[in-house]
Amino acid sequence: MIRYLTLLLALAAPLVHAEPTLHDDLPLRYLEQAPGDTRNQPLVIFLHGYGSNEADLFGLHERLPATYTYLSAQAPQTLEEGSYQWFQRKGQGAYDGVTEELASSAELIEQFVRAALAKYHTQPDKVVLVGFSQGAAMAYEVGLRHPQSVRGIAALSGKILPLLAAQVKNSPELQRLGIFIGHGTEDRRLPYSDALEANSLLHRASLQPQFHAYPGLGHSISEAEIEDLKAWLQGLNP
Repeated sequence: MIRYLTLLLALAAPLVHAEPTLHDDLPLRYLEQAPGDTRNQPLVIFLHGYGSNEADLFGLHERLPATYTYLSAQAPQTLEEGSYQWFQRKGQGAYDGVTEELASSAELIEQFVRAALAKYHTQPDKVVLVGFSQGAAMAYEVGLRHPQSVRGIAALSGKILPLLAAQVKNSPELQRLGIFIGHGTEDRRLPYSDALEANSLLHRASLQPQFHAYPGLGHSISEAEIEDLKAWLQGLNP
């Protein structure tokens, strides 16, 4: 399976790191990078893409604010060793978001967030879900349905699935939600039009997502996108 960020992270100067520990004391297995005191600190939760694993996005924390807590969750459904998914699309054509697997994974993410809040002694208005590809779809699924549980959503190369899109309505709870959309214009796996559609839908719900297009970028994350994500995160927690 493709690891979308392996090449990106190799662009940085080579460093020697101890292998991170895979923790299993929360509803999903995860990697952790935490400051000495996590109380009331922002909590960023990475949700990886289809066929990848918790290590794929974890290295991003080295480029993001150092005092935050970072958890990278492993999706619950195993494809093969080291390869996981949040849901399996059913049937032919575009996936509409109607499967028990998706609902089950969304519930597990919600449980994971609640348990992490207790473990790291922070608040829902400090939590940000950062998802890539299928993980971005899950970030939308949890954040837009349960905006009281998180402060923000960062959707990297993702989309809002049709079932959820049909149900998004303007509400006071949604108005407090910060949203970052980043997408490559040359993405062949999830086309750039998915990001445009998500942006339009959210504007119709009176939200103001921060939208970033990356010319020439495929289904990946660029250096510029990481810098934009960092600035957005700092803006949510000034």
